[in-house]
Amino acid sequence: MVTGVSAASLAGSLAPAGGPVPAAAAAAGASQAAAEWEPVLPGLIVLLPLLGFVLNSILALRSARHSSAALREGRDWDPFAGSRPPATHRLPTWIGPGVMGLAFALAVLNFLGMPADLHDPVVRSYWGWIVTGDLRIDAAIQLDQLSMIMTLVVTGVGFLIHVFSVGYMGRDPGYPRYFAYLNLFVFFMLVLVLGSGFATMFVGWEGVGLCSYLLIGYWFSDREKSDAGKKAFIVNRIGDVGFLLAMFLLFKGFGTLDFIPIFAGAEDHFAAGGATITAITLLLMLGAAGKSAQLPLHIWLPDAMAGPTPVSALIHAATMVTAGVYMVARSSVLYALAPTSQVIVAGIGVLTALLAATIALQQYDIKKVLAYSTVSQLGFMFLAVGVGAFTAGIFHLVTHAFFKALLFLGAGAVIHAMHDAAHHGDGHLDEQDMRNMGGLRRYMPVTCVVMWIATLAIAGIWPFAGFFSKDEIIWYTAAWAGAESNPFGQLYAVYWGLALLTALLTAFYMTRLMVMTFHGANRTGKAASSHLHEAPNVMTVPLVVLAVLSVFGGWINVPDALGESFAGLWGALPMSEWLHHWLEPVTHTAAEIQVAGIGEASYVAPVGGGEVVWALISTVAAAAIVAAAVMVVGRRKYVPAAEDPGPQSALPRFVYNKWYFDELYDAVVVRPVLGLSRWCWKVIDTVVIDGFVNFTGNFARLAGWGTSLFQTGQVNMYAFVLTLGVLCVLGAAVFL
Repeated sequence: MVTGVSAASLAGSLAPAGGPVPAAAAAAGASQAAAEWEPVLPGLIVLLPLLGFVLNSILALRSARHSSAALREGRDWDPFAGSRPPATHRLPTWIGPGVMGLAFALAVLNFLGMPADLHDPVVRSYWGWIVTGDLRIDAAIQLDQLSMIMTLVVTGVGFLIHVFSVGYMGRDPGYPRYFAYLNLFVFFMLVLVLGSGFATMFVGWEGVGLCSYLLIGYWFSDREKSDAGKKAFIVNRIGDVGFLLAMFLLFKGFGTLDFIPIFAGAEDHFAAGGATITAITLLLMLGAAGKSAQLPLHIWLPDAMAGPTPVSALIHAATMVTAGVYMVARSSVLYALAPTSQVIVAGIGVLTALLAATIALQQYDIKKVLAYSTVSQLGFMFLAVGVGAFTAGIFHLVTHAFFKALLFLGAGAVIHAMHDAAHHGDGHLDEQDMRNMGGLRRYMPVTCVVMWIATLAIAGIWPFAGFFSKDEIIWYTAAWAGAESNPFGQLYAVYWGLALLTALLTAFYMTRLMVMTFHGANRTGKAASSHLHEAPNVMTVPLVVLAVLSVFGGWINVPDALGESFAGLWGALPMSEWLHHWLEPVTHTAAEIQVAGIGEASYVAPVGGGEVVWALISTVAAAAIVAAAVMVVGRRKYVPAAEDPGPQSALPRFVYNKWYFDELYDAVVVRPVLGLSRWCWKVIDTVVIDGFVNFTGNFARLAGWGTSLFQTGQVNMYAFVLTLGVLCVLGAAVFL
């Protein structure tokens, strides 16, 4: 571990290899690189998923018309009743994944052509979106190393999820509507990561929130699933208030919301550690906490499991929940100027990680275990950006996308098989409850193997992807805690201890999931187990591809210390620290202005070979936890869910019930708000507003009744009143 590390030695490692580059030469080189590189149809990367949404929406509307016509005629409409489904249910199979495949191909083409030393982002503006007074917001995209990595993850993993969906959702009556929503989801996520400013990012930010509502509540006829969609939408709106307020403060200070001028002028405009920059970064973090399900806004994500399983994979791996981490990493310059905010961000991250890990230990729903593991892993990412290791946070985001998509899609394959078995079982069988599974490796060997790969990756076992990214976060948290000039060193030491504990819990609960699902005796029943089967190829192939990425994905950023230590085994590593060097043009400004004097943590030099020692210790510890979990969980005799009363003792039940956060919010927020709304209805609406309206109506009716007394029907009476009125007017004109 790191002790007594000098800030000077740590900050000194910020300079690139070969010594510092003169500013003029660097600027000239960057300008030349930017001038030479021309992106290939970057706008089309964003528009292709939107095109898929439009086409699939048309097919969904046609399908809805057929269904409505059948309903009016008093018959059921089953699009799969014939030997061949109608075009409305055949074309989405090609349109949905097809546009994603083309978008991914364009992203790869631009990635391969982008110069590694591109220091000036390439901005493509298409039209003036909002032009009024001093405010001008363009519909523009920004291509740099960070947005390109995110685009590859969104389109690549998103494409595999779309392909998997063909098999998983192929028999769903709303098939075209499903792909329309899925394409729209990816479109808004691409707007979010490619937007050239906070305003454009906010459009994508709100768009993915809308799509999460549509997809989580996809089966809207089920009240529970519909409520889950509304819960996700409302909780995210709370965080969005913080994002909006931060945007207002940034516009007040800079007169623009574009990234380039804000980040270029932030160091001159804000005093390091000042109240304004601290407020801005904390408000941004509030938005990130809502979108990425961090304390105290974490409650929506586990309920998001109500949607189709591929949707869960897309939300958890490639879109939405990663948006908060991306936003903080994109705003690295602002956070580097706000050390207090960094402490809070890191604290929220590590506490969320630990909380979610403990809850996952007691869950039986396979998707909820994975949901809480996502919340926990997102906590690790926020810990990384909180300690200034912005690159390490993005690195874990990338590797997490691989193994978490694999875990969710693997769970989808299991649920798909359990669903078929449930129809042939003896009574009701909860197809997501792990207590009803067991022994599935005999029926689903490929799914079992690939999910074990993902489990070892998330557990941090060498040489899988999660080993490199998660251990890097824990290592640099220790380095940050050991910096002599860091005033929060002791607090970060606590964060390091909590992160280490969480990593060990992760290895345990994921092994528990695998043992309960794939090993031991089968608990589905004889009638049901005979119908268990491996997923079809259209679902299995994406699993295998993601398994390969879960094995080798971490090698894109092997630490130099490990590469040097094991150089005798495999020689020089061409990808050593590749991601760090790739993202350096984006993170270097934050690295130079880190207030604690430690520099961007991803460039902290290993001290005394400690990183190698830590890597060996962490691998052995994680492997020991996996082995212990296999023995402990494997020896326990599980019974089907219908026969299991669940946790009985106080602490396990407390954790099983998610620390009663939902009940707490229901008592503190939901019921008081409902009570206030009822009071407003009874008093303000009924008494005040309705009373005023009723008074106006009654007064008009009374005035009409009084006036009607003069309506006698006698002409001489009308003439008398008319004459009297004229005399009154003349008198007033003369004497007044």
